[in-house]
This record gives sequence, structure tokens and C-alpha cells, in this order.
Amino acid sequence: MSSKTLISIVGPTAIGKTALSIEIAQHFQAPILSCDSRQFYKEIAIGTAVPSEEELEQAPHYFIQNRSIFENYNVGQFERDALAQLEQLFLKKEVVVLVGGSGLYVDALLKGLDHFPEIDPKIRQQLNQELAEEGLSVLQNRLKELDAETYEKTTLHNPHRVIRALEVCIGSGKPYSSFKNKPKAIRNFETLRIGLTAERNLIYDRINRRVDRMMENGLLEEARRVHPHKDLNALQTVGYRELFAYFEEKCELEAAVAEIKKNTRRFAKRQMTWFKKDADTTWFDHKTALKTIVEHLEKSI
Repeated sequence: MSSKTLISIVGPTAIGKTALSIEIAQHFQAPILSCDSRQFYKEIAIGTAVPSEEELEQAPHYFIQNRSIFENYNVGQFERDALAQLEQLFLKKEVVVLVGGSGLYVDALLKGLDHFPEIDPKIRQQLNQELAEEGLSVLQNRLKELDAETYEKTTLHNPHRVIRALEVCIGSGKPYSSFKNKPKAIRNFETLRIGLTAERNLIYDRINRRVDRMMENGLLEEARRVHPHKDLNALQTVGYRELFAYFEEKCELEAAVAEIKKNTRRFAKRQMTWFKKDADTTWFDHKTALKTIVEHLEKSI
């Protein structure tokens, strides 16, 4: 191998990325670096489908349950930390495996982040105050006025993302979208990108069954433990918001579980839309034999 290679594995949630990453890591005697933005947090293992202890023992893993929900951690910090970790891993290894379904985090590591201007922190404070007093819909409408492109593309139910876009619009006087899609960073490693896919109905069935397993494995109790901290950014995620609503008597448990399944299916659809934009990704059906995938990788390294 003439250079260091990062094998990136993407695909929708519940498609089988974890199992494939372990098999590929074992073949290349490589460590695994996770870029799942919720598996970082040690307090929410069940609802984020963290690899089992048995799976973790089959290959060295990094960025799994290495943070607390009480820490402020974002994609920029991940890019910095992951690059530093890769530098250390590549001192001893020719190949590292990257796996996860968080498209923004994958792109941050492979391509670099878009760079935004420094914004006066008072603007964010004011927006957070408006969120508390007037509600999220007011901020959503303002974003629509200031940057229709970002309004159409962002996850509007996530107040953190709405406020982030708004503070850039207000602080810079320019749309948040105008700072995106600039020339990307150059990395000192090669990247091979593969993705797992399946028929939509099969993906949705796997998601439904996974949610049922999570409930059987104690997701309700896990969500109850973190419910007092429901406003933390780490908990603004599918699987927890819906159960928080149940705890607050806004719905029945059966309805909350159904909502988890529905929102996870929607998330999977957004994942595929994001990942399919990358023309450099080679896609494999989730049932493809490991031998076939490994042969593709070995020819490309």
C-alpha cells in the first residue's frame, strides 16, 4: 500500500454498517473510528444502537461513548479530534475504517467543514431568549425570510440548527447558505467510500424491528433517566424526544413507539438523500458477500 487509506462506510440506519465495518476491519487488521454523532454519548447507549460489548471486542473502536451528554460537543470539534486520532492511528496502520450514519460528520472528516465568520455570542443569547419566550416557529419564520435556501434544507425541528443558521445571518448580514460549499480541505490520506443499501420497504422493516428490540432492551428506562435533562442538545434526537412526550403525558406509550419508528424511517430517507449526493461512493446491496466488497476495496487501495 503506497499511502494511508480511510475506508468510509455509510448508509441508512439499521442497514448493517456496524457488522460490515467489523468484518472489513478484521480483514485489513484495521481500527474503527465511529462518526455517529449520538454514539459519542455514554448515557444513551440503547437508543443510539451502540455496538455490543461482543462487537467492540472484535476490533479496536474509537469515538464510541467517549463523551457525556453534559458536554458541549459539535462537528467542528469532532473534525479536529478525529483528524488528530487518525494521525496517531496511521503511524502504525495502513488502513482505518470510518463508519456512521451522520452525514455532516462524515463530510467534515473527509472534506473539511465550511468556514463561518465569528459571531457575537450575544446574538445567540438573544435568539435563545426568543426561543424560550416566543417558541421555535417564530425563529423558523425569520430564517425563512433571511435565508430561504437554508430554511428548505435544514432540520427545522432542531432549535440548535435553526439558531445556528440565524445567528450567522444576523451577525454577518449574509445568508448562512452563502458560506457553504466552498473549496474543501486537502487530507493527507486517501479515502475509499462504500455504501450499503436495500429496498426501502426492507430498510423500513429493519428499522421497525430494531425499535422493538430497543424497547425490549430497556430504552424506556434509559430515556426516563435522562428525561430531566431533555433540553440538552445531545438529547434532541429520535428515540428520546418521543418518549419524553410520553413521560409528560402528551401521548400514550404505544403512540410514542410508533412515532419513534416513523421518525426513524424519515431519518433514514434523509440519510440516503445526503449520501447519494456523493458520486465517489460505491454502493452495495446489504446482502452482498464480504468477499465481493473486499475485492473492490483491495483493487482500489
